[in-house]
Amino acid sequence: EKKHTTYQMAVHSPNGPQPASGKVLFTYDVKWTENENVSWASRWDIYLSMAETGVPNKVHWLSISNSLVIVFVLTSMIAAVLVRNLRRDYDRYSKLPTDEERNEDLEEFGWKLVHADVFRPPSHPMVLSVCCGTGMQLLCMSIMTVVFATMGFLSPARRGSLIMALLILYVLMGGVAGYVTSRMYKTFKGKSWQKATIMTAFGFPAITFAVFFVMDLLAISKQSSDAVPFTRMLILILLWFGISTPLVFMGAYFGFKQDAIEFPVNTSNIPRQIPDQPWFMGWAFTTAVGGVMPFGACFLELFFIMSSIWMDQYYYVFGFLFLTFVILLLTCAEITILFTYFQICGEDYRWWWRSFSTGGATALYVYGYSFHYFKQLESNSVATYILYFGYMALICFGLYLITGTVGLLSALWFNKKIFGSIKID
Repeated sequence: EKKHTTYQMAVHSPNGPQPASGKVLFTYDVKWTENENVSWASRWDIYLSMAETGVPNKVHWLSISNSLVIVFVLTSMIAAVLVRNLRRDYDRYSKLPTDEERNEDLEEFGWKLVHADVFRPPSHPMVLSVCCGTGMQLLCMSIMTVVFATMGFLSPARRGSLIMALLILYVLMGGVAGYVTSRMYKTFKGKSWQKATIMTAFGFPAITFAVFFVMDLLAISKQSSDAVPFTRMLILILLWFGISTPLVFMGAYFGFKQDAIEFPVNTSNIPRQIPDQPWFMGWAFTTAVGGVMPFGACFLELFFIMSSIWMDQYYYVFGFLFLTFVILLLTCAEITILFTYFQICGEDYRWWWRSFSTGGATALYVYGYSFHYFKQLESNSVATYILYFGYMALICFGLYLITGTVGLLSALWFNKKIFGSIKID
């Protein structure tokens, strides 16, 4: 009679170790013990409570405190630099010149000189409009998901509820993407509104689906349990073409029916010549510096989020995540406004794309941090590298659109405010 080899048979065998042949069958025993001190509703607490897994709540409070300090420092800088300088500029621009000043014919300087060019449409207006529309769609999706999770509707105990909420909310926010794209593109005096709407409906989703499809084929080839079946992909395609795309076109229809965004000053027909700018006001420097503070405000929570994605750990402190996300958006807005003021003071009115890249620079730091985090993972094949950095690139691209949109809209609000507060001759 053949029997399965047990631990006792292998250790206490009088014949010693025997050479094995054929298939080896591994078995294990599980003994379930009822714990009468834990109620049925609290059975998941030991897994969902991050304090039980070695991450006390004070770590998250430390992260929030660190973020608030960064926001306070940045707000103080804006108050010290912008408020004082703007008040001085308002006084200088608003007062009537005396006869002596007219005789001397003093030349004006500062941001008032670019009043006829500051709202000039940027280069590649369609691409920028599509990026803003997609970024607003992702922003609304993120805010609503975090709010629902904070209120307790999305629990990690229910597998897949979080990712399902993300997908459904993204699809339903298609109308927001179409509306924002159309309003921005109409403001930039664009004429190819059909092309802009099609790019909004198929641009970011097509890139995302293409990368996801390649990653999933790789996971299937490696017989991974995380691979998504093709039937589920068909459901994603139906959500994309059946719900998201019609909502994008409907939002674009209502957006083009609205009037263009009104600016407080008129734009001249001839562009003003831009003087040479110092090296520290170049695109590379402002992008590099603009992403430091927002990334510093969220990097500690980022570690826990990436651990939940790549290390199969639970993340259940959505209240801390909501506060961190708000601080991240606020920091991106403030740092973009600060650099936009410096740029127009240097008589450089090309702030549309610059504000978008300054706000989105946080995503570049997040992707750089992913290289550092990858050292903690057990990478034993080329597929691991491709899957990890492919999905992280996709996540950071979405984050770039979100924070870039916040930066651009903040700079637009700031310019409308300051140029609407001065008298233009």
